Amino acid sequence: MATLTDRKAQSLKPTDAALSHGGITGLTLHPLKTKGHGQWKLRYVSPITGKRRSLGLGSYPAVSIAQATQLGTEARELIAKNIDPLETKEVATCTPTFEQAAYRVYEELLPSWKNLKHGQQWINTLRAHIFPKLGSLTVDILKPSHFADALRPIWLDTPETASRIKQRCHAVMAWAWAHGFVQANPIDVVSRLLPPQKASHAHQPAMPWRDIRRFVSDRVRNYPRGETTRPLLMFLILTATRSGEARAAQWGEFDLANKVWTIPANRMKAGIQHRVPLSDQAVLILQSQQGLHEELVFPSPAGKIPSDMILTSFLRREQAQSDTEGRAATAHGFRSSFRDWASESGHRKDLAERALAHAIENKVEAAYHRTDLLEERRPMMQSWADFLDPQVTANR
Repeated sequence: MATLTDRKAQSLKPTDAALSHGGITGLTLHPLKTKGHGQWKLRYVSPITGKRRSLGLGSYPAVSIAQATQLGTEARELIAKNIDPLETKEVATCTPTFEQAAYRVYEELLPSWKNLKHGQQWINTLRAHIFPKLGSLTVDILKPSHFADALRPIWLDTPETASRIKQRCHAVMAWAWAHGFVQANPIDVVSRLLPPQKASHAHQPAMPWRDIRRFVSDRVRNYPRGETTRPLLMFLILTATRSGEARAAQWGEFDLANKVWTIPANRMKAGIQHRVPLSDQAVLILQSQQGLHEELVFPSPAGKIPSDMILTSFLRREQAQSDTEGRAATAHGFRSSFRDWASESGHRKDLAERALAHAIENKVEAAYHRTDLLEERRPMMQSWADFLDPQVTANR
């Protein structure tokens, strides 16, 4: 049997069968969730108990084919001496390079992320900014100055990105520390080698709340049945929810008789179930969407959850054609518009914060409000809808 090659390993898909190493009996590469990533396993019969066992030898590509060959050979030599590799510490552990360590951390964290996009961003930023300079160096020789030099080109120009990359490097080196490859985490003092970053106060561009009614009337409210973008955007504005929460809305989450939308915890940023009181305008939108898809309220033409760019592209295009000023508003920015409207319209702060699914930071206030104040929020959300779409108000 031919020895496994990098070309074949890099084409390994999550749905594929495990690949045989070819050169080491029982050594196989099992697919992980990301294409081109796998888990090395050596299957053997214990010379002590006679039972079949499986020895993990790390993940590909963090552990290369050559390294897996070395580890597998060492394990087979132990077995030949009647030593069970799982019962001994004699199998050598190679000190990984920073790139290899990063891939191991990435693969361990991947199951905890809600979506693959975040995981790709995590590893891609390291590929772009850290691996070219530090990727080939083993973790035991890395010093604070190495990371400071790698981060310096973006430290002041894109401070938010630089800070996130620094956090990711910290996670990698913390893993190396926990596994005994290094004696301390060099990232802990990196900031002392770099100039102070200016505080960032950037917010998602938001349309002034007084302009939204005309924008809705001119650009959003009228749409043909079957369109996704306009009803989705209108529903998002009416409910003051996040883009992802609205885009992935499912019919099973709605109680139209009682006009309540219950968003499950696994779809909320804070991981806590959130109930939204539905205005008359929001209910009308839902009714107009019925029959388009069995599960999704706002299906894309392909019958899937719409892309996060669908609203961004629409807002850029439509606002460019209108006479509203400033940068094009984002879908997330309408939450800020709602918050400003609520404050200037005299609605209670706690009701507005609950509508946005924000956690109550004041412990005393949080202890007092043990419910989600659903019914108290209902008049506020209807008032917001009446401001946005007074035609429905006039017809009630």
